[in-house]
Amino acid sequence: MPRRKVAFTPGQYYHLYNRGNNRQKIFFERENYLFFLRQFRRYLAAKTLYVSAYCLMPNHYHFLVRLREENLSQKMQAFTLSYTKAINRRYRRCGSLFQGRFQAIHVAKEDYLFTLTRYIHLNPVKAKLVQRPEDWEFSSYQEYIDLRQQTLPNLNQTHQHMGIAHAYRTFIESKETFKLDIQHLMFDE
Repeated sequence: MPRRKVAFTPGQYYHLYNRGNNRQKIFFERENYLFFLRQFRRYLAAKTLYVSAYCLMPNHYHFLVRLREENLSQKMQAFTLSYTKAINRRYRRCGSLFQGRFQAIHVAKEDYLFTLTRYIHLNPVKAKLVQRPEDWEFSSYQEYIDLRQQTLPNLNQTHQHMGIAHAYRTFIESKETFKLDIQHLMFDE
């Protein structure tokens, strides 16, 4: 298998994402989302990385993370394999659940970091799953605006930069267009 173009360096931010094989669902019921987050915490969030933002969609996921260790690829492989095996067992299916290995983009610019959190949190609204981002249970947006206690995100740095929850909500709901191009982040639907 060819090596990744992105080098994983501790202390750096990365956008991790993947979608279902053939654009199919990877979550079939509420418990799948919860199990996915538990497995993610078990395999990755404890030592390997800090989660800054996330959103789980019916057929894909997004995580914005800051690495603590270099072994991200091995841990992600073990994590996705454990989730795939559990889903295959639960729904009596076989084969791959995900469309290849996870994708990763290095996030080097601070303003891009916040634009990316906005993109991640607005995913369910754009997909017309909810009208407001706070209505989607399976994202970190509720933590950002203080509607729920932390499930995964490490919000210390984000709150330092963005201020209080009201300021972040205003940022997310802003109709302002951003100069940074995020087109390459979007899945072809």
